[in-house]
Amino acid sequence: MNGPTGTETTLGFELAAFKAFDQPNEVVADARTWSRYVGLIATDTDAVTSYVQTHELNLDFLPGDRDKWLALEEIREKTNTDRHVFVGLASDDRMAAEHTGWEFVPVEEAAEKAGWALAERSNRNSGFLGRLRDWF
Repeated sequence: MNGPTGTETTLGFELAAFKAFDQPNEVVADARTWSRYVGLIATDTDAVTSYVQTHELNLDFLPGDRDKWLALEEIREKTNTDRHVFVGLASDDRMAAEHTGWEFVPVEEAAEKAGWALAERSNRNSGFLGRLRDWF
């Protein structure tokens, strides 16, 4: 993801994918060294707001009162960068990215390429849904 035109990148994270990182503040700080804009995108805006406040994240954009698809479209239109990269987890994240002109990168691939630590899998996938996801 990092490259010679890195400052010409808008980097968006789906909230569930962003929660997979062990040190979210370090991810944002590192991403800022090679991205012009860094932010979170999700359909649940209350969850995004709560997460950002809890972790005291300094981001360039949040979804506002828009769903993920509309947020991706509007952010792409408003940010003047060559690349728009969306880091996500699920197939609907990929579909939203591709249909709105963003490149999609799975969270594990983004972590590997950027050297970002992921939280312990047991911490990320606690509860019934997490165990179900691990099973598949």
